[in-house]
Amino acid sequence: MNKQKIRIFPSILSGDYGYLAREAKNIEQAGADGIHIDIMDGHFARNLAFSPKAVAALNRATDLFLDVHIMVYNPFDYIEELVTAGADSITFHFEATEDVRDVLQYIQKCNIKAGLAFSPSTSAAMIPEYLPLCDHVLLMTVDPGFGGQLFLPQVLEKIMFVRNFCNKHSIYERQNKIDKLSKKQQSQVPFTIQVDGGINQETGRQCITAGANVLISGSYLFEGDMQQKIKKLKELSL
Repeated sequence: MNKQKIRIFPSILSGDYGYLAREAKNIEQAGADGIHIDIMDGHFARNLAFSPKAVAALNRATDLFLDVHIMVYNPFDYIEELVTAGADSITFHFEATEDVRDVLQYIQKCNIKAGLAFSPSTSAAMIPEYLPLCDHVLLMTVDPGFGGQLFLPQVLEKIMFVRNFCNKHSIYERQNKIDKLSKKQQSQVPFTIQVDGGINQETGRQCITAGANVLISGSYLFEGDMQQKIKKLKELSL
């Protein structure tokens, strides 16, 4: 089993939209490492969710890392407003733009982390050329758009492919201004592979074994004792 440090980002999409500040505090007290915020335009993903104003509200309510996932076409148009709102990371979809490199570079010029998301139907062969250019990849384990979907086990092979490629080609966490690590420490930090969709105790274990090190979970964490569930997910790497 992969014994690297595992981080847990609850997806606020499964929270109570009328009490975002309260939900942020609950997530913080439960021991999460950050908050995952989905933004959807109703076109790329057939749903609408959150906006830069919601990111700003969460930024006022917590010091947790704000991991913003934009499921939108023309992602470039959202970056400046999200950076101003307080996003610590912006992840956009490979399938949503032809200007992947330019968008990654622009996000990084804003001194925040840049991530690239891949839908389940996208071939793993599309991923390697972008690994040295981004801070993390997000491998969707459900189709983008709605919470509560069932985990797609075929994505496990994609996770293993990306982790093996990173290990073989010595691709580690990219040095970033907001990281408080020396260059020597930076070179030893595994590349970040996030997974999102249908993540619970069992599917989380499968993803970690395959090579993921950030678990994004919504419905599972918000139903019941979030603190205990986060603790158990983190223990999967021990």
